[in-house]
Amino acid sequence: MFERNFSRCMGLARSDSGFWLASLFQVWRFEQFLNPEEPVDGYDARYVPVTGWTTGDIDLHDIQLGPEGPVFVATRFNCLAMLSVTASFKPIWTPPFIDRLAAEDRCHLNGLAMRDGVPAYATSVSRTNIHDGWRQHRVNGGVVLDIPTGEVASDGLSMPHSPRLHLGKLWVLQSGRGELGYVDGETGRFEATCFLPGFARGMSFHKHWAIIGISHPRGGQRTFDGLPLAERLEREGVSPSCSICVVNLNTGDIEHRIDFEGIVREIYDVVALPGIVRPSAIGFKTNEIHHTVRIDTQQSSLRLRSREPRTAVRMAATLAAG
Repeated sequence: MFERNFSRCMGLARSDSGFWLASLFQVWRFEQFLNPEEPVDGYDARYVPVTGWTTGDIDLHDIQLGPEGPVFVATRFNCLAMLSVTASFKPIWTPPFIDRLAAEDRCHLNGLAMRDGVPAYATSVSRTNIHDGWRQHRVNGGVVLDIPTGEVASDGLSMPHSPRLHLGKLWVLQSGRGELGYVDGETGRFEATCFLPGFARGMSFHKHWAIIGISHPRGGQRTFDGLPLAERLEREGVSPSCSICVVNLNTGDIEHRIDFEGIVREIYDVVALPGIVRPSAIGFKTNEIHHTVRIDTQQSSLRLRSREPRTAVRMAATLAAG
């Protein structure tokens, strides 16, 4: 385990050399500074936040990478968006039932799946078009949306999250029921693969395993009250946990599980880092970031002129003036 604190960590997206993180009001790009073959203090990776964009509190959720940079869900504004160099964000898509951009979290758009670097599917808790309207449709109002067409790919879901394309299937977490499953491409029916003993959000894959985060109910709020998940947990005689579960997609078995205790009660997203055994990261609460430096040794395409000819010209001009 290695812990660093960032405000309200949400969506994660792996890149070729690091990962991206959506947080309370910023998006961060982390880069890997170590040579994995030359560990430092036993760590074979050190991820450093090298670039940050300020978006404001737009309730960032899932974030994925496309050819032009990250695409993320701006849940408060009910849209998919990209980063902007002149504004907080740039909207690129809204569900067809949303009539305008408004900071009202009307449908709780939350999840994003990419296909070949292009947004393909999104999850939403409802199809409502009024402020906080989704809260009355948590039990069975959830939908998976086909982004290119705007059509509903699957409906009748309970708080769907984390849509992902893997091994030819569209996988989805039906969080309100504690289920991992996939959407049948012919019928649009959600086919459950296994039950997860907690509120499931965040999913990554490695070969035929899914790595999934599950959380405790959020204390002091009614977001999870009345969901089928609570009834299922009571029927099974178990309490919800905050865990990372590794599920065999072929059998539906939870083959490994890491439980978190203490102050950690919720997980939003997870990413697998193939080839990395013991990663570390740099945060902002200590002075580590002051002294973590890596020099870019790649040759620049920018051609700089030597200073010698310019110096010679100045000397010649001085002699002529004299």
